[in-house]
Amino acid sequence: MRDNGALENNHPPDRPSFVEHELTALGNPDESAATQALTAHIAAEIARAGGWLPFDRFMHLALYAPGWGYYARDARQFGTLARDGSDFVTAPELSPLFGQALAQQVMQALQTSGCDTVWEFGAGSGALAEQVLTELQRLGQPVRRYTIVDVSGALRGRQQARLARFGRCVQWASALPQSLRGVLIGNEVLDAMPVKLLARSGGVWHERGVTLLAGSALTQPGDNKPPHWRWQDRPTALRPPIDVPGDHDYLTEIHPQAQAFIATLAERLEAGAMFWLDYGFGEREYYHPQRDMGTLMCHRAHRADADALADVGQKDMTAHVDFTGIALAGQNADLTVLGYTSQARFLLNCGIARRMERADLSTRANAMKLLAEHEMGELFKVIGLAAGPGFDALGFSAGDRSHAL
Repeated sequence: MRDNGALENNHPPDRPSFVEHELTALGNPDESAATQALTAHIAAEIARAGGWLPFDRFMHLALYAPGWGYYARDARQFGTLARDGSDFVTAPELSPLFGQALAQQVMQALQTSGCDTVWEFGAGSGALAEQVLTELQRLGQPVRRYTIVDVSGALRGRQQARLARFGRCVQWASALPQSLRGVLIGNEVLDAMPVKLLARSGGVWHERGVTLLAGSALTQPGDNKPPHWRWQDRPTALRPPIDVPGDHDYLTEIHPQAQAFIATLAERLEAGAMFWLDYGFGEREYYHPQRDMGTLMCHRAHRADADALADVGQKDMTAHVDFTGIALAGQNADLTVLGYTSQARFLLNCGIARRMERADLSTRANAMKLLAEHEMGELFKVIGLAAGPGFDALGFSAGDRSHAL
């Protein structure tokens, strides 16, 4: 779980102390070299773009630049504690009951659609794949193929080692086929897709981008002085999807890449369904007048900060998901919204409570973090979309909030 609690009151959490920051920043020689190469690469791209780079491009490079970006490095992102070298914990890492419960919904969708294939996007450490595959086997619903799509070569290696026991059932794809049949799942995938930043100042909307402080030199590998990034806003015709009342200064995000991703999948999905689990809101809550500092947040060593221009490439960047935009992207490509609800309600509908009753105390305690309102239960949401007319999806059988999208 990336710690985003501070977003609820729109005040960024305290930054790590100087000592904590310096110890963390020491890293290892490979990380230092990658950071220097990444900063030089971004600085050069800013120069080629005329001195200004829109934030979504900056975020893409920081996270995914081949060999240098945060998710492209051979470093550990997922784990339960900072001392294990990780930056944040996700639900499958927290409890195996997460994947076991999700498998119930996957099984129903497979049976309803007549498909025998699962696609997982952004599989992380492979924990969710392991849990879902194991549970489907236990339930007598084995799949012919479980395909993982992940942009990180480093993570793919870990996934392959973890899932080796499933043999040729598990495969990896570097590109999408023109047509898809199956059940698609993704946990904390949409939040890591680059976003555009919009800032209203003096009643005028601007797109926020990144430039170099005047006098900063382009950094070359081996140079220990990174570029001095700074924000720069430019007037824009872009707007949030709904009007934000008031004329006060306001910072927020829009999500064209995440919505285009869903639209592409929707256009290719001939039969089956998709389920996305992530933190976020419907658009009326997302673009509330009081959410005037946006939701962009960074994560490192299980600490959160709001400074996306510091330690670039060495920490995660995320933004909450606009689930209304995700639903519309699917509907515009003829998908049916199966439901939208909190993670807690979804997991309860999928039978996690019964599993908790049979689990040991430690497992129950960790599973409660998936359900508790002040932990992951309420902030995280689940949306389901299906090709064709849809069906009564198990995960939304009670507490569906589709009306709130």
